[in-house]
Amino acid sequence: MTPKNNKQERLLKRPFPIGSVSFRKGPGGSKELAYITARDVMQRLDEVFGVDGWSDKYEFIGGRMMCNLTCNFGGTLVSKADGADDSQIEGAKGGISDALKRAAVKFGIGRYLYHPGAFNGRQPSAWATPEGYDKMMVERDKASDEEFREGLGK
Repeated sequence: MTPKNNKQERLLKRPFPIGSVSFRKGPGGSKELAYITARDVMQRLDEVFGVDGWSDKYEFIGGRMMCNLTCNFGGTLVSKADGADDSQIEGAKGGISDALKRAAVKFGIGRYLYHPGAFNGRQPSAWATPEGYDKMMVERDKASDEEFREGLGK
């Protein structure tokens, strides 16, 4: 992975501010589930790739709305797809939004929301905040540089 692509990957995976995260009851009234909106996904894609650096295409297959999301990584187009049923709240529109969000998770957008340790109730873990994630990435880079220098000395 090139440094530019690594930067894009980090920006895609970066947690959203807690004000952008919503919560709803899980199936059968189980624990609360954290989620973001399709507009949050579109905003993240615009920030990372620019408005002309990504595209989405939808197709109804086997009773599911499928989203094929394509992103431009330094001239290389990468596509990932996923689907969703129509939602009970917004029907077909909800299915389109959910399919986009599911395809975006394959690029890392909002994937942290599925991690069981990301939230304690509605309180995010330190690493599940933009600031905590940035700090963790700086520490990872520092450790990688130190490991690299140690390797040169051997």
